[in-house]
Amino acid sequence: MSNAALHVARTGLDAQAARMRVIANNLANVNTTGFRRDRAEFETLAYQMMTAPGAAASGDNQYAVGLNLGTGVHMTGTARVNTQGTLSTTGNPFDLAIEGDGYFRILRPDGSTAYSRAGNFHLSSEGKIVTSDGMPLQPEIQVPEGAQSVTIGADGTVSATQQGQTEATEIGRIEIARFVNEAGLQAVGGNLYMETAASGQPQVGSPGEEGRGALRQGALEGSNVNVVQELVDMIETQRAYEVNAKMVSATDEMLRNANQQL
Repeated sequence: MSNAALHVARTGLDAQAARMRVIANNLANVNTTGFRRDRAEFETLAYQMMTAPGAAASGDNQYAVGLNLGTGVHMTGTARVNTQGTLSTTGNPFDLAIEGDGYFRILRPDGSTAYSRAGNFHLSSEGKIVTSDGMPLQPEIQVPEGAQSVTIGADGTVSATQQGQTEATEIGRIEIARFVNEAGLQAVGGNLYMETAASGQPQVGSPGEEGRGALRQGALEGSNVNVVQELVDMIETQRAYEVNAKMVSATDEMLRNANQQL
């Protein structure tokens, strides 16, 4: 039984160490544009049933409760918390924030489409709106050479005013995608997510329609990480880790005493 207790305590140490890594990643990305914090989720391991509830005890009597011994815990996954981050005004015309649900569509070098909440876009040497890594926004927006100003409406309409003109001309329209289960998106780094079977297929359309958020030009969505909450979770995880470590020490002491007595 003591060996089993060591195993249970080990699973607790592993689980709390994994949770601490999740918290560390959240804190590391506290200033990352469009970052969504993760939450560690746990579940119990299989139980060893020593006595089943309702089994015959003696005579016509039955056990009112069973005897089940747990074998520990493990982390089942990391659930993404999809609350809106704080919007901050930057004044940069190519900074975009989504107020509500939705993701920007980004074309990766391998031809696949990724999704992102980070709207810190730039203008490439070819006049295309791209990410910091040079990946173009989809659908592709081509800004005319010599454009004096670029205006992006809440509905995704992109207009440019050229030199010598007084009225803006529409040059494209930004579309965003939303998912039935956005928590099922797979994070691949670089502020990008990929579609999975769990997320469902993207529902692409204009911002502000069918549940999609509206765009705000000249603003960025910050991380939704609450530093105070993360610090509280960190202390809680540390205490849980210490308790499991003490369980290892206590079990080892019990085994040593048993060996000495025998």
